[in-house]
Amino acid sequence: MGMTDPIADMLTRIRNAISARHERVDIPFSKLKVNIAKLMKDEGYIANYRLIKDKGHEILRVSLKYVDKNPILLGIKRLSTPGRRNYCSHNELPIIRGGLGIAIISTSKGILTSTQAKKEKVGGELVCAIW
Repeated sequence: MGMTDPIADMLTRIRNAISARHERVDIPFSKLKVNIAKLMKDEGYIANYRLIKDKGHEILRVSLKYVDKNPILLGIKRLSTPGRRNYCSHNELPIIRGGLGIAIISTSKGILTSTQAKKEKVGGELVCAIW
């Protein structure tokens, strides 16, 4: 049986790897997951990511980022689920942790952070919050 929410699986794998203090985590590949990893790297929450082939399957390998053995990524939460989709317009975008975190939004212009979506004046589906 297939997975119902692959994005929630990705976020849970990252959350679990951080709590176990792993250096990296392997996640099954999808274009959406790569775009989320790219935004996380651009915002400084992860060290790096890359695609690797393993026995014919593509895997997204995410390298986690620590400073003095403390993780940079403190929290990550799924905001929209397959059973309950959350959408918002550009003027209703959430502020995560008083501006210290980011919200990742799936828009018609691609996957954007909430600040990028406000600049572009586009709304969309709230994918996740990171702080």
